[in-house]
Amino acid sequence: MSTSTSETSGTRNSIVFDSDVLIWALRGNPAAAAAVEWAPLREISVVSYMELVHGASGKEDLRNIQDFLGDLAFRTLPLTESIGQRASVYMEEYGLAVAMSPVDALIAATCVENRSPLCTGNVKHFRVIRELDLRAFKP
Repeated sequence: MSTSTSETSGTRNSIVFDSDVLIWALRGNPAAAAAVEWAPLREISVVSYMELVHGASGKEDLRNIQDFLGDLAFRTLPLTESIGQRASVYMEEYGLAVAMSPVDALIAATCVENRSPLCTGNVKHFRVIRELDLRAFKP
């Protein structure tokens, strides 16, 4: 897993992928694979990386995830103090109203802080955040 960010992070060409899209791609979904292939610069929040690791069924599955991310040159975006602060604000603003999870707040904050759009199949989890550039994915 690469944990460094790129100088090009946050450009219009970068897309942050939510774990749901990556899970579909790893399972061979053609629409998910096409969405990932289309992106010129692929990024993932470290939180989404941890979700993928958590869902791995064993060491071989973990290696497949790491190979997939490495082969497609995904950049892993780390958590920062500003991401944590922004995610806390999202939890205060939306946590009760729309049952936003801390994980979704951290992913959204990562995208906003890095000025990168989020490609997700779970648009309903994120649509209340006005400053987040959402790219809806449908499998």
